Amino acid sequence: MCLSIPGKVIKIEVDFAEVSVGGTIVKVGTQMVDDVKVGDYVLVHAGFALQKIDEKEALETLQLFREMSDD
Repeated sequence: MCLSIPGKVIKIEVDFAEVSVGGTIVKVGTQMVDDVKVGDYVLVHAGFALQKIDEKEALETLQLFREMSDD
């Protein structure tokens, strides 16, 4: 089973992006996702952006992760 985590793209550098994941900045490959822009939310797994997702879905997912970690 794989787990991907939503992150917000804050900077683009050719085939890589800096993505904020829970406040931590990670560098991820963007080769598998078309037309990534600053401000987009992407699902991150194993150092790669797998797909873009809308902001509402990303924020809901991040909230669920926070709730799970509070238990």
